[in-house]
Amino acid sequence: WNEIIELFRAGMPLRKHRCRFKSYERCFKASEAVDCLHELLGSNQNFGPEVTRNQTVKLLKKFLKNHVIEDIKGRWGKEDFQDDGHLYRFPPSSPLKPYPKKPSCGKEVIKFPDWDERKAGTSQEHVPVKSVTMNSEMWYKRHSIAIGEVPACKLVFRRELTQTHIEEIWKSMTLSRLQKVLGLDSLDEVLDTKLVNSKHIVQNAYNVNKQGIVTLEDKSKELPHWILSAMKCLANWPSCSDLKQPTYSGFERDVFKTIVDYFGQMKEPLLTFHFFDVFVSVLGLLQKHSKAVEALQISCLLLPPENRKRLQLLVRMMARISFNKDLPPLSESVKTRTLMVQAFSRCILCSKDEMDLDELLAAKLVSFLMDNYQDILSVPSALKSSIEEHVVHLQRVQIKYAGADTDATFAPPSFCHQISTDEFEYQRATGAQEPLTALLEEIAMNKEISWKDKKKKLKQFQKSYPEAYRVRFPTPESEAVLFPEKAKQKPPILMWALKKPFQPFHRTRSFRM
Repeated sequence: WNEIIELFRAGMPLRKHRCRFKSYERCFKASEAVDCLHELLGSNQNFGPEVTRNQTVKLLKKFLKNHVIEDIKGRWGKEDFQDDGHLYRFPPSSPLKPYPKKPSCGKEVIKFPDWDERKAGTSQEHVPVKSVTMNSEMWYKRHSIAIGEVPACKLVFRRELTQTHIEEIWKSMTLSRLQKVLGLDSLDEVLDTKLVNSKHIVQNAYNVNKQGIVTLEDKSKELPHWILSAMKCLANWPSCSDLKQPTYSGFERDVFKTIVDYFGQMKEPLLTFHFFDVFVSVLGLLQKHSKAVEALQISCLLLPPENRKRLQLLVRMMARISFNKDLPPLSESVKTRTLMVQAFSRCILCSKDEMDLDELLAAKLVSFLMDNYQDILSVPSALKSSIEEHVVHLQRVQIKYAGADTDATFAPPSFCHQISTDEFEYQRATGAQEPLTALLEEIAMNKEISWKDKKKKLKQFQKSYPEAYRVRFPTPESEAVLFPEKAKQKPPILMWALKKPFQPFHRTRSFRM
């Protein structure tokens, strides 16, 4: 505010103008003011060339309202400035307010950890080794080596891991953990994993400042300085660390509207169209608080760094505004928290093909984000530690024994390999039989249920899993062992007679002797 006023007053050409047969000294036309201020804003590092002429006119309206400028008759206080030929001038007294200069501070450079660089002062003898339970064969080998009889081991150096290898490890283990937390058989249901950028994950995990905010390598993708200043102003209201802001009535609402307009013009939401289904699937976990937080932690780690940083700054500002009782109401009819959700939900989460349901889903997720932003938008420490330990293990020198493919410290990592369709069907069949057999045996041997209930359950099992049932009870005799002897049946004739319908009595002729 103060800086632009100073530049505008110093750079605006003033000269004599005529209006309605009368001359006015040291004034300027409205269109000339727009030309001058637009050029100043475009060349200023805090604003840049993206400032439009329409935005410049809006700023001049604020100048007129707050008596930075006045018309040639001395009138001000309204926002009726137009880009036309009306004459304006500067008032005799300057509206500038003193403000402290922001102390210069060196920019801290966060160094990405060099995985190939060994820590100073460490040696192979001090590498922590997991204890193992030794069998007799392993004990004999080690004992033989110790007494010098059999030189049966050697040190094997693993091949050096490149940065690309490490990034792929991060991607693989991160997606694996996300799939487990979401409880999905495959992430293909919600995500095209080929479009996940492994570099983004590593940058989001390591390129952060002391507050946990992502630091961008490409500075051109940073938020404009004036938006950052506006967000800091409302987040730290009423005290602002860098400037002493003007306090005209409605100033905070103007700042809020500026922020809403900026984020509202984005072509894609911060959580991106690509990850929409992932974040929507997290909504089913909101009842399980810790699971939902972890799922959102990992999902936000997949975002492009510039999106993650903007999300961090925006949600933090929203949360602070919602709980700031000193901030004047930003709306006459809507509560501040509700206003935050309504104003920014769509710029945080929406689908490419907009539907009515998207707004409700976004509002629900954004509310949860605001309440738990400190945990959700931090790097998941457990995941980070497990990946780093895995990378260190892969780089560690291994001990190999002759004739053995396993090392003495850790079991080798297992990897997936492709199998044939027949092998898959066989594994699926045999793998499913084990729990079914156990379940059938539990029903058969359960003595706490009546034989009628047991027979009913066995019939249901036989109907659903006939193969497993046939293996356990191949003959009727094997099944009959489970049940007591049945009561003897009544004679078949009697049973047949009972089934016949009742017939009336018919008179017959008597036989004569």
